[in-house]
Amino acid sequence: MWTRPPFVYRPDEYESEKASNSYLMSVIAVMAGLPFPVINLVATAFFFSANRGGTFFVRWHCTQALVSQAAMLAMNAPGVYWTLAIIFGSASVSNLYISYILTIVIFNILEFIATIAAAIETRKGRHVQWWVFGAMTNALVKQ
Repeated sequence: MWTRPPFVYRPDEYESEKASNSYLMSVIAVMAGLPFPVINLVATAFFFSANRGGTFFVRWHCTQALVSQAAMLAMNAPGVYWTLAIIFGSASVSNLYISYILTIVIFNILEFIATIAAAIETRKGRHVQWWVFGAMTNALVKQ
C-alpha cells in the first residue's frame, strides 16, 4: 500500500515518535468514535495543527495522515447518512446500498492496516509514502 522512496534524512527519536503518533491519532479516534466518520478527521487535524511548525519529517507525515482521513471522511459520510436514512425509514436497503457499505468497509480495513503499518515504519525512522496520498502530500508540503 505504500512505497519507500529514497529519503536521505534520518530523523531522530523525537521526530520519529511525533510522525508515528500522527498515524496513531486516527487509529485511536476510530476506537473512540466509530460510527461518526468526522471524529477521525478532527483528531488528525488537531494533531496536525499542533505539529505544523515541526520538522519537515513530522509535518510531512502529519499531512499525509490528514489527507488520508479527509478522503476516508468523503467515503464514509454518505454511508452513515444512507444508513441513518434506512433506520429512520426514508430509504430502504438495496443492492446498491449493500455494495456501497461493503466497499467502504473494505477500504476502511485497508486504511486501518496501512495506518498501523505506517505508524510502525515511521516510528523506526523510515519514510513511508502511500500510493495516492503521498503524491498529494508532496504537493502540499514543501521543505
